[in-house]
Amino acid sequence: MSDGYYNSKKTDDLCEHVCGQGSKAAKTISRLKCVLRGFDLRTYLLLFVLMPFGILAIYLHGQKFTYFFRPLWESPPKPFETIPHYYNENVTMEALCSLHGWGIRESPRRVFDAVLFSNEKDLLTVRWNELYPYVTQFVLLESNSTFTGLPKPLVFKSNKDQFKFVESRLTYGTIGGRFRKGENPFVEEAYQRVALDQLLRIAGIEEDDLLIMSDVDEIPSAHTVNLLRWCDDIPPVLHLQLKNYLYSFEYYVDSKSWRASIHRYSPGKTRYAHFRQSNVMLADSGWHCSFCFRYVSEFIFKMKAYSHSDRVRFSHYLNPRRIQDVICKGTDLFDMLPEEYTFKEIIGKMGPVPRSYSAVHLPSYLLDNAEQYKYLLPGNCMREKQTGFM
Repeated sequence: MSDGYYNSKKTDDLCEHVCGQGSKAAKTISRLKCVLRGFDLRTYLLLFVLMPFGILAIYLHGQKFTYFFRPLWESPPKPFETIPHYYNENVTMEALCSLHGWGIRESPRRVFDAVLFSNEKDLLTVRWNELYPYVTQFVLLESNSTFTGLPKPLVFKSNKDQFKFVESRLTYGTIGGRFRKGENPFVEEAYQRVALDQLLRIAGIEEDDLLIMSDVDEIPSAHTVNLLRWCDDIPPVLHLQLKNYLYSFEYYVDSKSWRASIHRYSPGKTRYAHFRQSNVMLADSGWHCSFCFRYVSEFIFKMKAYSHSDRVRFSHYLNPRRIQDVICKGTDLFDMLPEEYTFKEIIGKMGPVPRSYSAVHLPSYLLDNAEQYKYLLPGNCMREKQTGFM
């Protein structure tokens, strides 16, 4: 029999003898000492260092683990059938429609641009100036509630004078929030989109008019809208592939933004929504500038207000200095990994978004007023400080 076994047996016998002596409390303490005496250094390391560290890591970065391993349990959605997009300002509309396999109409369709508005005044200005030549009626619905049930001022109503250039073509409506605490934010969002359907009917939309369904920061290019209003036989529902930017047009992410769509309106059938409604998408159709705000306070407001506010897992995420630092680095406001479906894409997009120094093919109004909107252009990541967002 080995010496190791003999010594261990001797220690066990001694512990058993000691634990059997004294009062009940003394016996309990003695038993604990005996148990601990039997642990080696590796066991102590596991119990008091590695396990607490692991629990802390899961608490701080658990969401990253789930996002990174997403490809193991979730498959990518069915790919879109992407239609090549042909455009040059010197090519006739008849030729452009023909290149897409469509005929040309004798007269263009009417176009309705409908949005839910929160507080994105600058992007709304850029959007409406971009689309102004081709939109028949601008439709805007504003609520006194965020999707998360927070009260908010009617920002557009307070700043209506800034948008006088669309006054003759504007159908504006307001809706009171329901302020349901603890409710899923997507319920309030759906409630407001249903109200936007009603406002569209008030605006006078009719069969076969074009309806643009997109958020304020999802801006179709003017030539895309002009093409679709002139061409015949276009798909009844067509998603728009937009160039995806973050914080400004300095940080180009990819061209995977697809939620914006254009519909040939069908009474009783067309419903305003922000999810996939077709398998067909037109390539390179505009810009999506997410979290593109002038003031740090606007970033804070949106982080707390929009449907994914649960991503604010820690209060320091809302620290203005941190937000400014994140903007200039091109990293993620919520310290999240990319929402992709393959390990290759997740790893390829980890880290800061690369800077782009191109300001080519951006909305013309933005470049015509570059000094006013310089924070949206490359090389201007510093944001102005403001306590409110009016």
